Amino acid sequence: MKNSALHNPHLEGEPFFWTAGSVGVLLSHGYTATTAEVRLLAKRLHEKGYTVAAPLLAGHGSQPADLNRVSWRNWVASAEKMYTKLTTHCKQVFVGGQSMGGVIALYLASEHPEAAGVLLYAPAIKLTLSTLDKIKLYAGSLFLPEVKRDSLDASDKWQGYPNLPLKGAIQLLQLQSATRQRLSQVGQPIIVFQGSKDKTVHQTAGDMILQGVSSIVKEHHWMERSTHALTIDCELDKLTDLTLHFMDKALKSQLMK
Repeated sequence: MKNSALHNPHLEGEPFFWTAGSVGVLLSHGYTATTAEVRLLAKRLHEKGYTVAAPLLAGHGSQPADLNRVSWRNWVASAEKMYTKLTTHCKQVFVGGQSMGGVIALYLASEHPEAAGVLLYAPAIKLTLSTLDKIKLYAGSLFLPEVKRDSLDASDKWQGYPNLPLKGAIQLLQLQSATRQRLSQVGQPIIVFQGSKDKTVHQTAGDMILQGVSSIVKEHHWMERSTHALTIDCELDKLTDLTLHFMDKALKSQLMK
């Protein structure tokens, strides 16, 4: 994806669909990112026999201005299309994602009770933004298309827009709100990962999700040395092992029903 508008344009950020076994995994990336953000985890899961796919969400991987022209429903539609493709190839499908991708996974799980489970990596259901920050965001979006980030986590492995498109960020807030209202409709086995050094997602996000869903099987893991970018950070091996163990248990419990 040779695009000068992107940080690390040399990385692979296109959508992918890697076939393997009869169990599929959908992984959605976060706001402003590309599939590079979930590709390392996807490769590990694929090596273990899972069919793995990731969409490039609407407005991403092109120009930052494109994110100011889409709605959160367009992001959900991007993921929904890939989920449907997975269901035609697989008997069971897990839905997952990093950051905003995790919120999208929750939304899809609420609409698809047949999904095998939910895999959430730093799910951005609640950000560290204060009320004043949100007011500034809405006001600023009337005058500025984007603002500069303070920093990028795991910046050598991350690909995406280096700045934050503001109208798109408002759509993320609206996605959060729409998904919170649907949490009780999520009943699948669910696993949540959070980074102890995450400065983007609020530390209560995981508890908010696990208290809101109807799931009986729930896991919550803290990655003590990781930042927000869990799927490309220093504890990816541990995160992968926990994910594989969780999916194995979820599949076995369904066989026993």
